[in-house]
Order: sequence, then C-alpha cells, then structure tokens
Amino acid sequence: MSKKPLSKRQQSILTFIYEYREEHDRPPTIREIGRAVGISSTSVVNYNLTRLEERGYLNRDAEVSRGISFTDKANEFVGAVVEKVNDVATAVVESVGGLIKIPLMGDIVAGEPIEVGSGDFAVYDEDDAIEVSSAMLKGRVDDLFALRVSGESMIDAMVNDGDIVIMRKAETAANGDMVAVWLAGDTTTLKYFYYDGDRIRLQPANPTMDPIYVEPEDVQVQGKVMMVLRQTA
Repeated sequence: MSKKPLSKRQQSILTFIYEYREEHDRPPTIREIGRAVGISSTSVVNYNLTRLEERGYLNRDAEVSRGISFTDKANEFVGAVVEKVNDVATAVVESVGGLIKIPLMGDIVAGEPIEVGSGDFAVYDEDDAIEVSSAMLKGRVDDLFALRVSGESMIDAMVNDGDIVIMRKAETAANGDMVAVWLAGDTTTLKYFYYDGDRIRLQPANPTMDPIYVEPEDVQVQGKVMMVLRQTA
C-alpha cells in the first residue's frame, strides 16, 4: 500500500465525513462532501473516495445509500487531527485565561513636571484597564498599575510619547531605577532616580534635556517601571 501522504483534499474529505457523522449520525452524500470541500464535480469526489478506499481509510457499499464507513486507519487519522485541534484550542484558552487586568491610573509626563493636583494619578475611570499576559510579568500582580506616557524625555530608554508603562507600587528606589515620582507642589514626572550627594537627581533619557534636582523630602516615589507597552498606532 502506498506510503504517500494524503493530499490536503483527501484530508479535508475525511475530516468532513467525521464531523458530519458526529452531527447527523449518518455519513454525508457525495454532493454534500463536494460542497463542503469545494469540489463541484461528483466524479472528482468519487475519485478521491476511491483513492481513500484503496489506501484503507474507507469502506464503501455501492448498494447502500450513503454507504461510506470508516476503517480503524481513518479513525486513527481523524482522532489525531481532532486531538491536535483540541490541543490548540486548549492552549488558546489557557493563554486568554492567563490575562490579567492592570488599572490605567492616568497620564505621566516624561518631560518637565506638570501640576496634577494629587499624587495618585487617579484621573481615569476605574473601569479603564490594560490587559497583559501573566507570563510577561514576574512576581505578584496585585500591586501593579499602568500610566500613559506624555512627552519625550525618556526616548533613549525606549519610552515614547503615548506608550504605556506598567508600574509596581513602591515608596523607595535605588540608583538607576526608572520611577514615577510625585514632587512637592503637586507635580509628577517619569525619570531615572539617583542619589546625588544630599539631593535626588531625576535624570531624563534624552540628551537635549537637563536633570531635575530636588531635596529628598520633596520627592515621593510612587512606582517603578516594570514593562513598557509600545504604542504603534
């Protein structure tokens, strides 16, 4: 018996016959097979059914209407196809199930600080959220929030105007951390954080912009950047 793989058309015919039998509890007619797999000629359908019979996938009874039955070989083939489809479907469901919603708390300026009136960024509706795969994040996720970046002071850090930064709530920072900070005077900014002598230096990642120097008591760290979601539109 030929070892040549089944053609795509023959695979489609077997799969359709299986699915039709599962739904209707009987085999399809030749015309129904043709319509399902895009064959207008019944003789072409017959040709492919004959090839499948010759190769041990089907038994056909010319004296019986809808006289098509599967052999063990066909059941094994279709079972493998169905199992593969189910595995893909399961993977998709698990991937979707792994999405987490992170609250979008508002805008953060990556440039000169601007007045916002409070230090919690809460200017968006509570229903606003960013969906992210849990596989992309490490550690706990209940302390995450998102901010939309406005400005270009962090462009050399690949943070552009309109991007979303995923933040982890934090009240302290180490040298080199990219942080969202609330400054005295109700202003916010996104910068690299450094201890610089007795002061805090908030360093932009843009060579055209100068750092901001502030007293430690005038800086409140609100979160560290964990991930940047690129705005492509």
